[in-house]
Amino acid sequence: MEYLSVLLIAVGLAMDAFAVAICKGLAMRKPGVKAILVIGLWFGFFQAVMPVIGYLLGSSFYSYISEYDHWIAFALLALIGANMIREALSGEEEGVDDSIGFRTMLVLAIATSIDALAVGISLAMTGDDIVQSAVMIGVVTFLISAAGVKMGSLVGDRFGSRAELVGGVILILIGLRILLDHLGIL
Repeated sequence: MEYLSVLLIAVGLAMDAFAVAICKGLAMRKPGVKAILVIGLWFGFFQAVMPVIGYLLGSSFYSYISEYDHWIAFALLALIGANMIREALSGEEEGVDDSIGFRTMLVLAIATSIDALAVGISLAMTGDDIVQSAVMIGVVTFLISAAGVKMGSLVGDRFGSRAELVGGVILILIGLRILLDHLGIL
């Protein structure tokens, strides 16, 4: 596959992680370099690993994943988004989900990288070099996600506690878009 094609695939795959990174940045008042790097690494790593897993699984598993990947992504993002909305509406400042803990980031990273699994399966069908593609996808996602955290934090400073509510709604809308797109409605 051409370099430009892989780059465009990487950017496309990174968009869900970018939107979630913006949400995380919204919830943080002033993320430090460590938080930005941690979030970028989580999303970049999973976006790089999932195509490799998909590639290894091959075309025999494609019909199973393509039929349900959108439901899994929707459910995970909707649950996380609903929890963020619940916490925002509780009125407790401590409820703002600025966590970059293992469990939180694992769920977010998986939810945003499920499509990358299907891309890996399709790369297996074309026989493309998975290592080069996976590295590019991971690096692009890392960079875009890190920028998303910073962008989200700038908006979060202006909107304060309402940022969590907006972030939760955005996550649910991302999940809904994934679902509607795969169902052929969009």
